[in-house]
Amino acid sequence: MKEFGYQRAYDVSGAVALLDGDGQARFLGGGTNLVDLMKTGVERPARLVDIRELPLNRVEPAEDGGLRIGATVTNTDLAVHPEVRRRYPALAQAVLAGASGQLRNMATVGGNLLQRTRCGYFADINSPCNKRDPGSGCPAIAGEHHNHAILGASGHCVATHPSDMGVALTAFDARVTYETADGPGELPLADLYLPVGETPHRETALPTGALITGVILPPTGTAANSRYRKVRERASYAFAIGSVAAALDVRDGRVHDVRLAFGAVASRPWRARAAERLLTGEPADAARFAAAADAELAAARPLPDNGYKVTLMRNLVVAVLSELAEEAAR
Repeated sequence: MKEFGYQRAYDVSGAVALLDGDGQARFLGGGTNLVDLMKTGVERPARLVDIRELPLNRVEPAEDGGLRIGATVTNTDLAVHPEVRRRYPALAQAVLAGASGQLRNMATVGGNLLQRTRCGYFADINSPCNKRDPGSGCPAIAGEHHNHAILGASGHCVATHPSDMGVALTAFDARVTYETADGPGELPLADLYLPVGETPHRETALPTGALITGVILPPTGTAANSRYRKVRERASYAFAIGSVAAALDVRDGRVHDVRLAFGAVASRPWRARAAERLLTGEPADAARFAAAADAELAAARPLPDNGYKVTLMRNLVVAVLSELAEEAAR
């Protein structure tokens, strides 16, 4: 591991000032992703600014009636929070599905959203990778890609985003707050991650030097009837090969409101807008759920070894929405 400097921040403005536009410095939260990447040489910061002592470790009511989640709230504290479990159950389920208890005790909300892809080529500094070394190529396209993207990818990168939490937050229209030297800012989570295009190394729309301070969940009754379902290659903790966060409001047998997001199929959590539009106002039955999934997945461009994800995601959508519709009818 490269030798690095270390500083601890105790307030938000001080943390931002410590980074001070230094491209070789990084904020350090739980470190469950950053430190791993430092050990392999993928990340080589000259300085770490520890933000774990910042007053951003609370889940509390937001001004609009939703919830405000601080950036340094641990995944464990988020998953067990009574208001999260009651009002946004899919979020609690996503966090619990994401990692072991030991990792959840360390990992933070802000760090979870900014974690890097788990693509094997990205993690191997001896392999080319446009995300790590712009212009060097994407060997996954012709190589190992069975768990790579089927939506929104490009000829420059087919990696997927690993966050489970981000999928649920995307379904619930969460907003990300941040602080820069010029003051505070806010982004819809759906706009946080940039399209891959020709610049896969540019992953987020955050301004340079910005510190994520929290996430705001807007109030929505639909989220109370929600579920997160994750498929992985082994029963123990592993990254998804496909996942769905869904919320459903059924009235008189028809879909009044629906929220749907996919994980492990794109470089960012994928909001299934086409499927949502087709379902709204329609009968809440398996045939309509399947048709909506097909409409969303029509844009899929699978590679030779990951076409199974299209069928997997279709089946996940039908299963999860069918379960939610049954619960709503009780």
